[in-house]
Amino acid sequence: MWFCFVFLLLQVLNEKKLQEVDSLWKEFETPEKANKIVKLKHFEKFQDTTEALAASTALVEGKLSKNLKKILKKIVAKDAHEQLAVADAKLGGVIKDKLNLSCIHSPMVTELMRGIRSQIEGLITGLPSREMAAMCLGLAHSLSRYKLKFSPDKVDTMIIQAISLLDDLDKELNNYIMRCREWYGWHFPELGKIITDNLMYCKCVRKIGDRSNFASSDVSDILPEEIEEDVKAAAEISMGTEVSEEDINNIIHLCDQVIEISEYRTQLYDYLKNRMMAIAPNLTVMVGELVGARLIAHAGSLLNLAKHPASTVQLLGAEKALFRALKTKRDTPKFGLIYHASLVGQTNTKNKGKISRMLAAKTALTIRYDALGEDTSAEMGAENRLKVETRLRLLEERGIRRISGTGKALARTDKYQNKSEVKIFDPSGDSTLPAVSKKRKIQEVEEQDTEIAVKAKKFKAEMKEETTVENDEPVRKKKKKKDKEKQAEEEEVLNEEPPTSPTVELHVLLCFYIMVWFTATFVCFQNTEKKKKKKKKIKDQDED
Repeated sequence: MWFCFVFLLLQVLNEKKLQEVDSLWKEFETPEKANKIVKLKHFEKFQDTTEALAASTALVEGKLSKNLKKILKKIVAKDAHEQLAVADAKLGGVIKDKLNLSCIHSPMVTELMRGIRSQIEGLITGLPSREMAAMCLGLAHSLSRYKLKFSPDKVDTMIIQAISLLDDLDKELNNYIMRCREWYGWHFPELGKIITDNLMYCKCVRKIGDRSNFASSDVSDILPEEIEEDVKAAAEISMGTEVSEEDINNIIHLCDQVIEISEYRTQLYDYLKNRMMAIAPNLTVMVGELVGARLIAHAGSLLNLAKHPASTVQLLGAEKALFRALKTKRDTPKFGLIYHASLVGQTNTKNKGKISRMLAAKTALTIRYDALGEDTSAEMGAENRLKVETRLRLLEERGIRRISGTGKALARTDKYQNKSEVKIFDPSGDSTLPAVSKKRKIQEVEEQDTEIAVKAKKFKAEMKEETTVENDEPVRKKKKKKDKEKQAEEEEVLNEEPPTSPTVELHVLLCFYIMVWFTATFVCFQNTEKKKKKKKKIKDQDED
């Protein structure tokens, strides 16, 4: 059995001792014991560090290099029946497929490698230990650089560091300025209300120092004339306490720190802007240099960001809110870091979700174009930004302009035609009462009164006849007939409608108008609900 360590080929002398894996380390305690187990069969020296790095990286990735292939071919030509012990099963499979050489990978091989590595100086003769240590150290450094894939041309690491430092500077500046205002406010509290700009405030404090110096000093190079007059007037009547010169010196030193950090921040921002335009110009045009740099820093690199879909780009930075919403079964967030983009900021609250979704889709395209494309122009980003702006304008106008056409063809507006219909009001529909003249109604009332009077006279006469003729049967028959006629006449009188007065007519008209008003409002409400449903359907179709 042979063992191949880089380009060092060793032959196993006693295979029986290899069966005891737990006690194999005892056989490699000294170089003499190690020489009884394995023997040097072949050794090939590398020409330089680059060749050693290429061979090492090929072995790490499980590939077969050219030099190793030549050595193994010689071995196969001489001793094809022997087995080759390898530390990587993937490499053993490649060797078996290409050279038809049987390979072994087991825990015994791992222990054997550990023992050979510990006694490598005793197994290789004629090589000083210092040179071997230096070569191993150089190869280890080169291999670690390759694994980390470090290269000075990879500038997205510079962007990540720059945006992180910019955020840290903002936090420190806020703390320093707050401390400076609070500290100097004990001496001159009115100055903080007059001067709102932080940098201007620190410059003014550094130049003047004590508030008593404001009257005799000129700060026109820092403050405008109006503010300068207000500051001088407030300094004369200030309610602040007196402080010593040592306190003023410490406050001035703090103001120097604030001014220096502010100047460095502006310089760092310019550097970040130029670097973003160099590495990701289309992404910078779409969302700005700060948001683009934060997206790259959050993903780790521009290439990792290009692997994310548009939905992930939309929610980058809002992972906690997303998982909290999924856990509590509430509405998920609509945006993350992309919320700070200018296109999302200038929309109203109702349309922020739609614009952020569309902006994330276009941003994902520009990121892939910047990461994988060879072109360095920002034309694609400008075109996609224009599309998002037109969509934003359409949503703000609430569909007043109907844009037709595909993405390749130019958008055109439909021709507007005014189709107005003139309708005339019909007053006859206001009343449901029959159209009868007042004279006719008065005549009907008079006729009904006369009929009632006649019936009353007849009833009195019949009552007299009944009293005079009680025992006469024919009279009784007549009386029955008259009673029937009387009942029929009374029913007719009861069925007849009573005479209507003007007040009754007014009540009827009011009731009718109220019913008409209720029906009209109900119909209008139904029409508005139908229109809202149609608008929702149109909006959903536009979003799709």
